[in-house]
Amino acid sequence: MLELNGKVALVTGARRGMGRTHALTLARQGAKVVITDVDLNECQLVESEIKSGGGEALCFRMDVSNAQEVNQVFDEVIKKFGRLDILVNNAGIYVSKPALEITEEEWERMIHINLKGQFLCAQRAAKEMAKNKWGRIINIASIASGGVGVGIFGGVHYTASKGGIIGMTETLAIEWAPLGINVNVVAPGAIDTPMVSSAQMPKEVMDGLLQSIPLKRMGRPEEVSAMVVFLASEDASYITGATFYVDGGWLAA
Repeated sequence: MLELNGKVALVTGARRGMGRTHALTLARQGAKVVITDVDLNECQLVESEIKSGGGEALCFRMDVSNAQEVNQVFDEVIKKFGRLDILVNNAGIYVSKPALEITEEEWERMIHINLKGQFLCAQRAAKEMAKNKWGRIINIASIASGGVGVGIFGGVHYTASKGGIIGMTETLAIEWAPLGINVNVVAPGAIDTPMVSSAQMPKEVMDGLLQSIPLKRMGRPEEVSAMVVFLASEDASYITGATFYVDGGWLAA
């Protein structure tokens, strides 16, 4: 079950946090993994970690919001492996700021990286996947993405970008189903990652959040990666256009 032997996977934003864990988990299931991020040095550390475990990996510096860089990296991946089977659109940023204070430049940067970047990578990936009539695209959103009653104070640009990912995914799933490509969303809840730590949430706010989660704890990155690997596998062949919340029961409470 969930074997990915012979599959080629590309993970964006894979130098740390959930992206790193997605890359390591895909490699453990037998995939050849391409690690991309804006920090090449940290990407190389993940590449070394995969190789030390007997896996196969490559790493590239890539700004997902830059179409030229995206195409250059995908060209290199195809040159090396001849194919691309799995894309995990994980790259994203979060910078907290009240809505009344957000500048046009800050809004555009968030949307360009979190939403436009996912589209650029998905579009190029689909062109390659269509050649083999098989592909898995997993877009990472957030529990704070609209429609479920979870917002983030100071994160209007972030939540707008994540909600856009879900809407985009549903449309891409319809368009690309005839090409053999399944497109889904994983929307994590409160996960213990550097991004969450950098938000510097006051202790009383964090304590209140954890009390509202039935499992009474933050999730671990590997618990999100388990869903990513499932959706990347043949076992998820009849799943497309769906959003999966990995949230410890937050939405059910």
